[in-house]
Amino acid sequence: MADDLRVQRIAFLVMTGFLLVAPLFIYPIFLMKVLCFALFACAFNLLIGFGGLLSFGHAMFLGTAGYASAHAAKVWGLTPELAILFGTATAVLLGFFAGLLAIRRQGIYFAMITLALAQMLYFFYLQAPFTGGEDGIQAVPRGKLFGLIDLNQPLAMYAVVLAVFLGGFLLIYRVVHSPFGQVLKAIRENEDRAISLGYDADRYKLMAFVISGGLAGMAGATKALVFQLASLTDVHWTMSGEVVLMTLLGGMGTIFGPVVGAAVIISMQNYLAHLGAWVTIVQGIVFVICVLAFRRGIVGELAKWMKKSL
Repeated sequence: MADDLRVQRIAFLVMTGFLLVAPLFIYPIFLMKVLCFALFACAFNLLIGFGGLLSFGHAMFLGTAGYASAHAAKVWGLTPELAILFGTATAVLLGFFAGLLAIRRQGIYFAMITLALAQMLYFFYLQAPFTGGEDGIQAVPRGKLFGLIDLNQPLAMYAVVLAVFLGGFLLIYRVVHSPFGQVLKAIRENEDRAISLGYDADRYKLMAFVISGGLAGMAGATKALVFQLASLTDVHWTMSGEVVLMTLLGGMGTIFGPVVGAAVIISMQNYLAHLGAWVTIVQGIVFVICVLAFRRGIVGELAKWMKKSL
């Protein structure tokens, strides 16, 4: 256990060091997109990888927070930090009420309830006047952070996105390694036994759902400012499927797996864009190969290999 924690801390330092110098040789906008989706995938992994709860509607948090953040920044004129906080708070509130409904069921029923709620929100945002319908909320102002730092400068915006990602990542790391995280894992492994030991399983699952939704919302709120756009794409069910793919590809139940999975998927979408619709087929082929060759995901298999070699 101590060795695993030491390896994870070293990996975090390496990851942080790389992300600090990455804008010098990688396009900052691309990096910001990767970081937003990496946080989204990490939030989803907290729910499924450590809580055993498969949500097919997690895009509702990403999209709702994006709309809330974009509307707050463009219409209400809030500063970027307040817009992100508002979007995150909206996702937390949504997570609480959605969780109250969803956690009453388990397995595929839980997944279907989350999907149904997400689709309801999708059609609501399609018709709601404040979302702009199919056009979305465009030309969202980035503004100045704390009234001082102009976020229209790519490196300044990147620094904010990096800080948001690292903050969310560290929060997930702390939750996973806290007593709360240990109880959550126990519920994932055997819920009946955890209940027999006196733990309120529904309360723990609801808390995990709210935390996961809030962090996914923080990713969506940040993404809306980065691309100065909030659209229906982030609420669509395909986005929920995409985050499942990222998590499984990188390694479900691992700390760094979702980050790697998000980086691989976004890189494929970016660098294979010239293939058009074939990108989806290529992603499917890569996913099938990884499932067959790396059943624990990329990071999961690497961790297994390192343990054998030590």
